[in-house]
Amino acid sequence: MAKYKRILLKLSGESLMGAQSYGIDSNRLNEYAKQISELVAQGIQVGIVIGGGNIFRGLSGATNGFDRVKGDQMGMLATVINSLALHSALQVSGIKTKVFTSIRMEPVGEFYSKEKAIEALENGTVVIIAGGTGNPYFTTDTASALRGIEIEAEIMLKGTRVDGIYTADPEKDPSATKFEKISFDEIYNKNLKVMDLTATTLCKENNLPILVFNMDKKGNLKKVVNGENIGTIVHL
Repeated sequence: MAKYKRILLKLSGESLMGAQSYGIDSNRLNEYAKQISELVAQGIQVGIVIGGGNIFRGLSGATNGFDRVKGDQMGMLATVINSLALHSALQVSGIKTKVFTSIRMEPVGEFYSKEKAIEALENGTVVIIAGGTGNPYFTTDTASALRGIEIEAEIMLKGTRVDGIYTADPEKDPSATKFEKISFDEIYNKNLKVMDLTATTLCKENNLPILVFNMDKKGNLKKVVNGENIGTIVHL
């Protein structure tokens, strides 16, 4: 029995690279589509926001001489490419899917509005919201928090390469220990890099819990929404 009726799933662009060093790994993309389709089969309403770091990251572009605003706009377009790729993979799996964009770019995607997104969710359509917030200087983490709040999701599921939140980066520090639960205030006080501060504050102020888990392990997404003790939950 699913624990949640409506979720916002945040996927990192880097995770779409799979074993590659750049771009989109079709095997990883199809694995994600399969996991998402399992939720749809349970009647769970799924909203998705994807990063663009596998193609272009605005902040790193700015350090390499790009104007920050133009760099962020390029990053927004990268998220649209990833969203269209996932849209295609889900359609092949027989899943009704719609791409919304935060900036007008019909016919690539429909211009986002809360009302249209919720209507699609209630009709059993997976909603992918591309283009970040539509503004520079905001990350896709912040976009995920914003869209999760707007579509009235019960939780934000942050799919990563690690299985939760640790005291330090477990890929760099083998002595790092994992939290099963942690409060928003503890994240601030311990200066943990779960998401950027704007995103974390948005979730805290609007009572949107976050669950960080390893999306790359097959079956984990379904286990998470069914309430299994996987990953780390961030709460008030």
